[in-house]
Amino acid sequence: MKTVNEQLQEVEKRLKHEKSRRMFERYQTVRLHLLGKDNAEIAISIGRKESTVSTYLRKYRKNRLDGLQMKFSPGPPEQLSKEQQEQLKKTILDFVPHDVGFTANFNWTLQIIGVYIEREFGKRYSIRGVSKLMHRMHLSYTKPTYTLAAADEEKQKEFVETIFPRLKKYKNGEIDHVLFEDESMIRDYQALQKTWFAKGKQQIIKTTGKHRGVNLLATLDYGEGKIVWKEDEQYNAETFLSFLQQILAAYPTGKIVMILDNARIHHAKLLESFLTENKARLKLVFLPPYSPQFNIVEGLWKWLKADVINNVFYHKTAEINKNVAAFMNNIMKDPMKIIDCLCIRM
Repeated sequence: MKTVNEQLQEVEKRLKHEKSRRMFERYQTVRLHLLGKDNAEIAISIGRKESTVSTYLRKYRKNRLDGLQMKFSPGPPEQLSKEQQEQLKKTILDFVPHDVGFTANFNWTLQIIGVYIEREFGKRYSIRGVSKLMHRMHLSYTKPTYTLAAADEEKQKEFVETIFPRLKKYKNGEIDHVLFEDESMIRDYQALQKTWFAKGKQQIIKTTGKHRGVNLLATLDYGEGKIVWKEDEQYNAETFLSFLQQILAAYPTGKIVMILDNARIHHAKLLESFLTENKARLKLVFLPPYSPQFNIVEGLWKWLKADVINNVFYHKTAEINKNVAAFMNNIMKDPMKIIDCLCIRM
């Protein structure tokens, strides 16, 4: 039989690694007992009755530390059968409440689900019970995301499965650089995002209520992680033409394919002669209409806004210019990070 010191070392070892509050309490009871505390002292220390302390120690004497392990009850049987749960899950996923008799209700809430269960299956659940049921059915309460209703799914599929895979193979040396291009308006105030501050307080962001800002254009090199960018007071065909000239200067050799959206200025007549003159060096490939999710520069804008724009009030647009330039210069020090963060998803 182990000595008291050996038993004490064993229980203290378990205490160091125990994460369950209830098991920690049981091990602590044994530890205090081995240190010579009586049941009354132990009960005060752990905040339990002496009878509880006695029960723990009795289990310990019989089966040592393993005898303290908790036995979990399987709980009461589920009220809904597996078939009923599948029917409920299908209803929630395929219909809105309005479709199944809840007039002018278009979002499933725990309360509506509870009423539906009682109506359809004759079972009554509390709000907490409905919540637990949803988790057991692998449903979660999450915010939807947008997709553009006018998008052409067939053209999107063609781009993902055929056009872009062909471009990024750089076949026979016909393509040297694959660039994505996009534009963004950076205002002197942006959407607020969560951040850390004192508990019970709320950070206040000043704003003039005006809509000052700068226009940014950027390309992101899919293969190299290189960013070329430009800012301008306005965004029109002349601005875009100037940016195309900047791109050719940034890539003095090699054939460039630029992937971009269908904004009107990208099809402006002003560009025709320039594109004809430089067709051996530059080709524009347009994304399917209403498909911003395929443009990796969108990720660059989100990164920029999250780091230096959101939650910040700028008194002058010059301050925006300064911080945007600092951001671009900083991330371009590590092109592989840019590729990992933005390019790898395509």
